[in-house]
Amino acid sequence: MPHAEIRLGNGDVYTVEGSLDEVERGLSDAARSGQARLAWFKEQSTAESIGINPAHVAALRGSETSD
Repeated sequence: MPHAEIRLGNGDVYTVEGSLDEVERGLSDAARSGQARLAWFKEQSTAESIGINPAHVAALRGSETSD
């Protein structure tokens, strides 16, 4: 299953479901939609929804694991 690691400027790291392109697109769409808009993803380890403010993202890394 593809997933991406989102690293925030404060050092927090979140691993979310989706390919690198999908996650990047979600962050870009949220950034274009307005300053307070969050990009919503499903956290890989918990399957819970998490909202990320794209203005706080410092790095993005993609990976794929076999299930």
